[in-house]
Amino acid sequence: MPSTPEFVANAGGSILSRNALDGRAQIRWAFREEQANPVDNGWRFLSAVDDDAYLADPANMVVVDFNSVVALEPAVLPLLRLPVGTDVTIERDAMGRITLIDSESGRLLAF
Repeated sequence: MPSTPEFVANAGGSILSRNALDGRAQIRWAFREEQANPVDNGWRFLSAVDDDAYLADPANMVVVDFNSVVALEPAVLPLLRLPVGTDVTIERDAMGRITLIDSESGRLLAF
């Protein structure tokens, strides 16, 4: 198995939906919580098909290095340094272009 590229050194761990990790669905939502421990960066990533029943089972979520998330969805790279409380919706248009939207305000995030 090839190793994940290191986009950011010491980026820490994130929690990722197995649906996204296993390629069943693309990442659709990202939000940042307080760190659970010193190696946790607080980022949580959910797929487009995750529903409440799926999310209720902790086995459906996995801890991965942030770089692994970026390898799956490069658009999340600039999110790493955003503050706790950030909540982002990842939208894709018919051409596959990605827009990052602040889920609370509906405003476009520009980097």
